[in-house]
Amino acid sequence: MNDNQEKELLTFPCEFPIKVMGLKQDTFAETIGQVIKEFDPTFNPETITVRDSRQGHYQALQVVVHATSREQLDSIYMALTHHPMVKVVL
Repeated sequence: MNDNQEKELLTFPCEFPIKVMGLKQDTFAETIGQVIKEFDPTFNPETITVRDSRQGHYQALQVVVHATSREQLDSIYMALTHHPMVKVVL
């Protein structure tokens, strides 16, 4: 398949959910919200959904970003996966 035949699976702009997991820390959600805001100025950190692991050692965050391009999403994923507080990004 060449470049002309490839179809983008997402239509931009769109609302795109991302799950971020890391060790439970008081500032985890706030810090991740700041990272997201660097790439999506419209992001509201109050919309972050937080879920603790069964034993309470980890937290899973769900954030929904206003994605404007594949490049923006790639940048968000790169920033999150390289952040020291983050273990997994889905």
